[in-house]
Amino acid sequence: MPRRKSSMDDDTGSAALEFIAAGVILLVPLAYLILALGTVQHGVLGVEAAARHTARVISQSHDAASAEAGSAAVLASIIDEYGLDASSVDLSLTCTPVGSTCPAAGATMVVSVRAVVPLPFIPAVLGLDTLTGVQVEAAAAQKMSRLWGTG
Repeated sequence: MPRRKSSMDDDTGSAALEFIAAGVILLVPLAYLILALGTVQHGVLGVEAAARHTARVISQSHDAASAEAGSAAVLASIIDEYGLDASSVDLSLTCTPVGSTCPAAGATMVVSVRAVVPLPFIPAVLGLDTLTGVQVEAAAAQKMSRLWGTG
């Protein structure tokens, strides 16, 4: 006697459904990963540009007052261009030999810029945007002229 095929044994059409479900489950995290990595890379390029251009502006200035004004203008411009959060950007200046005022004539100046890049689509509820932010840092070294600050 032939056995009747029940609807529970029939799996026609289930491959398409499995492909769609598995595709969505795997594709959404992959797309978010690509978007998050792009956002972090954009922030890395921003802090690297800020460190490099700030070091150049300071070393090419004639005195400390023009160096401070120029570096503030460059930093503000780069923060605006790269969409960084101005409150999370931290700039530090160190010079060698240690003990000299920074910037100083003949010294090697190192400009470090640090910022927090927030991940995309993370809400600001309960401070999640700051907790999940990625901290990026870049540094640039510049040799100061022996005649820097003399006018």
